[in-house]
Amino acid sequence: MGIYTNEEMKKMPRRGVVYTIAPSFTDINTIWAGTDDGYIQVTHDGGKYWKNVTPPEITSWSKVSIMEASHSDLNTAYAAVNRIRCDDMRPYIYKTRDGGKTWQKITNGLPDNEPINAVREDPVRKGLLFAGSENAVYVSFDDGANWQSLRLNMPATSIRDLVIKDDDLVLGTHGRGFWILDDITPLRQINAGLASQKAIFFKPQTAIRIRWDMNTDTPLPQEEPTGQNPPEGAILDYYLSEKATGPVTLKITDPNGKLVRKYSSDDPIYPIPPSNVPDYWVRPQQLLSADAGAHRFLWDMHFTRLEEPVSFPMQAIYNNTAPSPNSPWVMPGVYTVTLTVNGEKIAQSIAIKMDPRVKTNMADLQKQYQLSMTCYQGILKAREVMQDVKNAHSELQKKMTAGGANQSKLEALNKEVEKFESVARGGKRGGGSTEISFGGLSGSFSGLLGILQESEMPPTTQTITAVNQTEKSFSTLLSEWNQVKTKLALLK
Repeated sequence: MGIYTNEEMKKMPRRGVVYTIAPSFTDINTIWAGTDDGYIQVTHDGGKYWKNVTPPEITSWSKVSIMEASHSDLNTAYAAVNRIRCDDMRPYIYKTRDGGKTWQKITNGLPDNEPINAVREDPVRKGLLFAGSENAVYVSFDDGANWQSLRLNMPATSIRDLVIKDDDLVLGTHGRGFWILDDITPLRQINAGLASQKAIFFKPQTAIRIRWDMNTDTPLPQEEPTGQNPPEGAILDYYLSEKATGPVTLKITDPNGKLVRKYSSDDPIYPIPPSNVPDYWVRPQQLLSADAGAHRFLWDMHFTRLEEPVSFPMQAIYNNTAPSPNSPWVMPGVYTVTLTVNGEKIAQSIAIKMDPRVKTNMADLQKQYQLSMTCYQGILKAREVMQDVKNAHSELQKKMTAGGANQSKLEALNKEVEKFESVARGGKRGGGSTEISFGGLSGSFSGLLGILQESEMPPTTQTITAVNQTEKSFSTLLSEWNQVKTKLALLK
């Protein structure tokens, strides 16, 4: 091979290849094409005739790396042009609004030393553009008039192409695999009018109810390379222009306005006891932030956790294993999420849908939900009664110690309460007794809740019978305790 001079290179015949093809989203016969030797061509008759519409600024050895047809306008298209082979490291992105008759260079805000490999338009929001350079990814909210970095936690790497799949931005890199920015719906909602707002709560995307794999897989070794799972739960994005002066809260209510879950930036961190998985498998606890900036919070689509020691599933993931849920899933439907910042309340609705792979009908899922809630409410009520019994016994002990005219009545009532305190602790009411206890019933409810929530299947006849029997036993015992409470009230 010889050494070519610049003049010789200019005289060489073009041997370019069609490097990028972009069919129109609005007309089946319109197709855009770009070559690696600097041509842009378009056809409006399905390829019978092609017209050269190359911008005059694009010279030989320029590579048209990506053509992108507008998702909404027939005559609008975008071109990413790479001139590395010309020792030109500047960014080049062009836009036409008239079918290629004229082109506008749209690179304001892009670094001067980052060649562009790709440009794509969001299919949902007109004018929302993404560009991939030799170093990072960029976003424009105004159809290319201005660009800003969207690199976030990505390493500096060559981005060769990108695609918007549903609500996710997917990047293909040269040598560093695929990267995904999950849920770009907040980007679609950004506009100039939001700049003056102190707090912004973005409309959430539809959340899909997907459960963990129930097989007790052995956790992968932490040194084994793996991809990262998408965010688990309903994604809630908000922005604070400055640090909140008080607690930031999120309140979730069901379609009937009933409270389902509440979070606060003041929530305590739950203790993690020794568990069945190493500490490095455990997902860092998520807390609602009150700091300035953009924040993403995940709701697991369950009711409020029961107050008990956390446990973790055996099918662990390195640094991303959440505690096993101990409260029921919410049903598919539309819920209201209210963000409160400095007294200002901002509400958004969020739709929750069932995993499309689940074929169980809604009637059976409703039965599962109702039985699960019976168990869940039973556990909560049992624990409430157990605390009431403890408080009543403590109060009677104080009164008996103080003495008085009602000493005999106090002693009689104390014996009755002592029986229930034994019951509250889960013990029996007397030696050899087989009578039910609040603690035992709470445990029964908990076991049944676990059975009901471990799959998306209709409850079995045996499970239905067990829940009904446990509920009946609990009602009987609760009625007995309420009679004692009446006596205590009369004594006061």
